[in-house]
Amino acid sequence: MKPNRRQIVKVGAAAAAATVATTAATAASTAETADASTAATTGPYGSGVLGSWAGATRAISTPAQIQLTRQANGVFMFGDSISVQDGKSLAIRLRDRDGSPMAVHNWSSRPTSGAVDALQQWASTYGLPKRILMASGSNDIFDPPKFAAQIARAVSIVGSNRTLYWVNIQVVRKSVTAPVQLADQRNSSWLNMQLYDAQEKYPNLRIIRWAEWLWVKPYRLLNYLRDGVHPTVPLGQNARNELIVQSLVQR
Repeated sequence: MKPNRRQIVKVGAAAAAATVATTAATAASTAETADASTAATTGPYGSGVLGSWAGATRAISTPAQIQLTRQANGVFMFGDSISVQDGKSLAIRLRDRDGSPMAVHNWSSRPTSGAVDALQQWASTYGLPKRILMASGSNDIFDPPKFAAQIARAVSIVGSNRTLYWVNIQVVRKSVTAPVQLADQRNSSWLNMQLYDAQEKYPNLRIIRWAEWLWVKPYRLLNYLRDGVHPTVPLGQNARNELIVQSLVQR
């Protein structure tokens, strides 16, 4: 019997979690118990609490670039700090592959609700091209239950005549304790399952499987992510951007 997407996510997450548990053994020895203050800092879902992102670094295209991209039917991209790091390289790779321009609204530490707000603003101000790329979700590990509603919002804004591409999520921060790392993996998988559930409802939603690409060979979690979240440069950056471009050009 062919496994369904939910089974694939669970198996992949289990493999990734095993890797996390192995590499974090030292940290685990110092975090065997948790008191009330620790529980407060890890938040209700174990990964912590998202802080303010208003002043974080960002990369946003100029109105002229946005209008040019819309007129050329290029790609609008909405992302977080991974995209702030990798967005320029991605735009060059896409342009070189099929000539499409890209306009970006990337903002570090931003949850998906903020990315969808930006999508709504651009849709109202400029209109939308046929391809919309959401590279958002890493900061939703802190509050996973809200993610499905944001996917539905994005699909509604994009409409049925455009394609919404979404890069899925793999977050296991190396800087936190082993229990929090395991929560990061659990919450990443929870977010990804919400994406897969949404894909069953919305035929124009296409998932770019970054998480699975990392899971299939667990050493990639160490070699292609510099901090458990952001791709290494150029190795991880090139790998993730290539997955994205391959999906965008297969129309």
